[in-house]
Amino acid sequence: MNEQKSPKKTLLYYVILCAVLILAFNAFIIPSINRHRIKETNYSFFLDQIEDGAVEQVQIKDDTILFKITDENGISRIYSTGKMDDPDLVSRLHDSNKDIEFTQSIEESSPITSLLISWVLPTVFLIVLWNLLMRGMSKRMSGMTNSMSFGKSNAKIYVKAQTGKTFADVAGQDEAKEALEEIVDFLHNPDKYAEIGANLPKGALLVGPPGTGKTLLAQAVAGEASVPFFSISGSEFVEMFVGMGAAKVRDLFKQANEKAPCIVFIDEIDTIGKKRDGNLGGNDEREQTLNQLLTEMDGFDGKKGVVILAATNRPESLDPALLRPGRFDRRIPVELPDLPGREAILRVHSEKIKTDGNIDYNAVARSTAGASGAELANIINEAALRAVRNKRDKVIQSDLEESVEVVIAGYQRKNAVISQHEKEIIAYHEIGHALVAAKQKNSAPVHKITIVPRTSGALGYTMQVDEGEKVLMSREEAMARLATLTGGRSAEELVFNTCTSGASNDIEQATKLARAMVTRYGMSKNFDMTALETVSNQYLGGDSTLACSSDTAAKVDEEVVSLVKSAHEKAVSILSENIGKLHELSSYLLEKETITGEEFMNILNGTAVTAK
Repeated sequence: MNEQKSPKKTLLYYVILCAVLILAFNAFIIPSINRHRIKETNYSFFLDQIEDGAVEQVQIKDDTILFKITDENGISRIYSTGKMDDPDLVSRLHDSNKDIEFTQSIEESSPITSLLISWVLPTVFLIVLWNLLMRGMSKRMSGMTNSMSFGKSNAKIYVKAQTGKTFADVAGQDEAKEALEEIVDFLHNPDKYAEIGANLPKGALLVGPPGTGKTLLAQAVAGEASVPFFSISGSEFVEMFVGMGAAKVRDLFKQANEKAPCIVFIDEIDTIGKKRDGNLGGNDEREQTLNQLLTEMDGFDGKKGVVILAATNRPESLDPALLRPGRFDRRIPVELPDLPGREAILRVHSEKIKTDGNIDYNAVARSTAGASGAELANIINEAALRAVRNKRDKVIQSDLEESVEVVIAGYQRKNAVISQHEKEIIAYHEIGHALVAAKQKNSAPVHKITIVPRTSGALGYTMQVDEGEKVLMSREEAMARLATLTGGRSAEELVFNTCTSGASNDIEQATKLARAMVTRYGMSKNFDMTALETVSNQYLGGDSTLACSSDTAAKVDEEVVSLVKSAHEKAVSILSENIGKLHELSSYLLEKETITGEEFMNILNGTAVTAK
């Protein structure tokens, strides 16, 4: 190892260096500057200046004579000439018209100026230079320290309840909270479990789609248990140099053991926990980090009260060794909230804003099927923003309903220029959807119809809201959904004898649903209960891949086309039988631009008079 110099020795070396540099400056630099200030001339010029009385000072040396002259502009100059054999020089100087001063150092400045130039300025310069050098070296050393800090993790530590979250802040995840309450109870009363000989699971894996509150649940566990909470992302373990991630894992568990009981939360654990495929040339750093994580989870004592929580939305990509008993024993689903859960989430977030007290949260929850907790929080925030834009100090029901549409379809495009003919096509298209839906038994009721363009690109839409929460879809309901999706194009064909690009999204959804009926739901007449495709990343969009031969895939395509075609024919039949109501409702929508489901049903049932 290299011996490190003490600060006193470093300061002594610096002082000696400064002294040597200042002496060299005075010995070489100052004389060189003075030489450049003195102008050489001949002896006759010197004699002429004496006769003219221009010479002010004279210094006679062994072989040279220096004399100072001030010109008409008041600028003083020093001249140098060779010393001649002139015995009458001193008498000539005394006999000149002007008193001449004889001196030993004509070029010497005042003592203060000499001190500044010779000592102070060099010293200041060296100090500034030293500081710049030290600052640059410290930056380089800190960079090297950061790049070589193998033993330091970047985990954020929240001591006790500093997360500021409890289970009261988490709504719509009752099952997940119930599973985590046992962990909280263990951290509060570990002796109760030790007495019976039970060991708490070392790790719990929170699995679910983005925005469902996995991180919030982990923070709530720490807040409820009032223990230190270590929070770190899986990506923070991945470094450029092999071995650094493993060292960070060791340091993290070392800190956790020192502060036990505590909770360690690793977000996006799939970053380091992916399956090891055994191929050469893989990411050795990631695999070493995973191996170290597995070793640490086996090495610490579960009775000390160190609980590992991890979150991911890609559980299928995790290594099986990470999920075996003794490591992540529990898998806690954090799914999208159901109807009561969505209503509870809306109420929790509404406590942070001012409302008029007459909000129907159940109606808003029914219109947000499939929304995550983060999206519901965004809906509440959008409602508050809309209330401010409308110069109100409280949020009302219409604010929430509009915010739902903003999240689903975007903001209204109030300045969009659409011709009257295109507006008619859009009105018939949307009424086509609504009319087909209303005339079928297995279809959700129509809640709202609008032809106001949205920033998402939608020129209009028909919103359907079920009366209750549904978790299953029958074949009859799927066929009704297909017919509703094709109702817009069917109305265009019946009334205008043409088709437009406005049905592109309907066609996409209908095709996707029909393919799922054939390949995944077992609703096919030709393939019975055969699974013909697999779904990966179910929490991130659900990418599907066909698992059949090319011949079978061709037959799947034929049946998908047949299902969509059958639904299209059904929609045309419904609209043809109700062509009068189609015209009446479309005219009313064209005038109003936005109508409610209640208005729609009143006109359809003949209990309301349309505007002329």
